[in-house]
Amino acid sequence: MTAGTDDRPRGEPAALHEHHHADVSGGWLRAAVFGAMDGLVTNTALVAGVGGGGAAPRTIVLSGVAGLVAGAISMALGEYTSVKTQNEQLELEVAKERRELEHHPEEEHAELVGMLRARGVEEGLATEVATQLSRDPEVALRLHVLAELGVSPEDQPSPTTAAVSSFLTFSLGAVLPLLPYLFGVSLLWVALLCGGLGLVVAGALSSRFTPRPWWFAGLRQLLFGAVAAGATYLIGAAIGVTTS
Repeated sequence: MTAGTDDRPRGEPAALHEHHHADVSGGWLRAAVFGAMDGLVTNTALVAGVGGGGAAPRTIVLSGVAGLVAGAISMALGEYTSVKTQNEQLELEVAKERRELEHHPEEEHAELVGMLRARGVEEGLATEVATQLSRDPEVALRLHVLAELGVSPEDQPSPTTAAVSSFLTFSLGAVLPLLPYLFGVSLLWVALLCGGLGLVVAGALSSRFTPRPWWFAGLRQLLFGAVAAGATYLIGAAIGVTTS
């Protein structure tokens, strides 16, 4: 078979040709990306600020480890609470829609017809399809929720997955600027270099889930981290000078 030809079996409809999408419904992706970026930016900036103030390497390590532990726990609890609240809000709206379907079936049927009409289905066919779909209350419920809220009640992200994911990735990101000190290299610029490289790599990896090129995502994240680290370094240096 020559390159560029269609390798589907003869007669197979194009719509049945296998294709894949990334899994974005489990709640881990956003939490993992946000956790890694936050850990890198937060601890790189923390190390820059404490180091800029003239602190001893031991103090820098202590501050960095404290920031890692506190930040990872805060991220995990925040993600869990956020996702849990979002799911509970969705459950409340689903329950409200279920009551509407039970007490006002005619109005909900007309609303479903309107949804189909808005998507280009002819009125007669829209009425027929809405009638058929409404025979199963759960199918009708899913359609109404998806059309009105933009989410499926079956695709709720896991609060636990989000919490664990953010905890682990925050910790991984936050430890990178501390590695030189942990291995006996007590030089601030080396720690900041490790943090900067981590930001570029993390940004580049996140581009796999976006249409952005890897170099753009990496440099953008490096810029964000540099702004944060530069600001805290200047503040640390100013406080270190005034209190010395």
